[in-house]
Amino acid sequence: MKPVAESPVASRQSQGGGARVLRNYVGGEWVDVDGVELLDDINPATGEVAAQVPLSSAAHVDAAVRAAQEAFPAWRATPPQKRARAVMALREALWERQEEIARLVTEDMGKTLADARGEVLRGIESTEAATAIPHLLKGENLEGVANGVDVELVRQPVGVVAAITPFNFPAMIPLWFLPFAIACGNTFILKPSERDPRPAELIFELIDGIDAIPAGVCNLVHGAHDAVNGILDHPGIEAVSFVGQASTARYVAERSAANGKRCQALGGAKNSLVVMPDADLDVTVPAIMSSSFGAAGQRCLAGSVVVLVGDRERQDEVLAAIRDAAAELEAGAGDKEDVEVCPLVGPEARDRVTGALERALADGTAELVLDGRSTANEAGTLLGPTIVEVSDRESEVAREELFGPLLAVVRVSDLDEALEFVNGSRYGNAGSIFTTSGEAARRYRFGVEAGMIGVNVGVAAPVAWFPFSGWKDSIDGDLHANGNDAVEFYTRKKVVTSRW
Repeated sequence: MKPVAESPVASRQSQGGGARVLRNYVGGEWVDVDGVELLDDINPATGEVAAQVPLSSAAHVDAAVRAAQEAFPAWRATPPQKRARAVMALREALWERQEEIARLVTEDMGKTLADARGEVLRGIESTEAATAIPHLLKGENLEGVANGVDVELVRQPVGVVAAITPFNFPAMIPLWFLPFAIACGNTFILKPSERDPRPAELIFELIDGIDAIPAGVCNLVHGAHDAVNGILDHPGIEAVSFVGQASTARYVAERSAANGKRCQALGGAKNSLVVMPDADLDVTVPAIMSSSFGAAGQRCLAGSVVVLVGDRERQDEVLAAIRDAAAELEAGAGDKEDVEVCPLVGPEARDRVTGALERALADGTAELVLDGRSTANEAGTLLGPTIVEVSDRESEVAREELFGPLLAVVRVSDLDEALEFVNGSRYGNAGSIFTTSGEAARRYRFGVEAGMIGVNVGVAAPVAWFPFSGWKDSIDGDLHANGNDAVEFYTRKKVVTSRW
């Protein structure tokens, strides 16, 4: 590794000597972003301003694209095994600094340290998977398709690619895309969430110290709407990866298509956890706690609906166990080791969840089982675990992604009715069944309309060698993040027919 340049942490101060202003990373240099609006980056646990984020314009995106275009020919020509070693160097740097990155995730996004550590490890896992690129890029051939004629398929990088990533996994999701993109021979631009961009900044600080990743191969542009539109409209960007809410995913996909770009846009979710009458509650209840209230429900794999199957007596028993366990969860600042439910990313996020709850209670579509609204902090971001039993299965709390520690409960008589409810969702990201019956598990996995399935697992997150495979409105596009889908997305196929 080359010596690390001046850390971006030492970047320029805002006028008046307040919180530091973040910089973009373009062409191997940390650059000031002048003449733009600044957005406060707050610590969700305290409400304190940790940094200010420059809202880059389309012109700043263009500067990053030009740097990436300049770096592309040489990087594309770099042998894949050397690109794999560059990604391995990134993996080593991430591994060495993983605790620092995790603590920054907690400080910037709010999640508990245990959750943040898991997130960073998952990002490292994606980086490890991308180091297999010399094998993953291998093509196909067929000899003698006609007299003296052979056919060969090869994969080549698409060019300059970009990723627009969300606030809820500020370290992991950038690492879903960056390692695979550059391992395939592309050059890369990241637009992290403006809500918590500092973990991405630290990752780029590590990249800046790696000789094997030349200047311009990886670029970082801070910003919000203008930067996103600058990416979607720029003719020099060939492909866009996105993770965020469903409406934005659809917008990104449509605008990418209109501008001739390939796109993978991962959208929202409303995941159901089906609890069969024979479920082992010693396994089931802790898994539901982690799935529904971990990261304060701010995961696209969070289980936000529990579907209780069976007779009323068994349903009451299971609901009581879930309620009692949720009431015991410790809510507070994520940097406290005993905390299990962290703050939401901002006060408006808490307001969104409590607003939906209060509407449901007012219109009679839900009955309160556990009320977490009395749990609060000075920043206005903390909400305790909250549970409602739903009477209207098509209501907002039963069907819409609310992204908070609010769990809806639906009662059904059998597995067929459970599948009817689950498959009635416009989303199809993930789901789980809790049962001791192999027959029930098989019927569920065969019949459920979702792409990531858990059996006695609360968060059905695939390892990085498999795709993050949401269905329906949970994705716009044909190819998912991670696994072989990532290689398919970041390469073009070229078929050569030869006669000698």
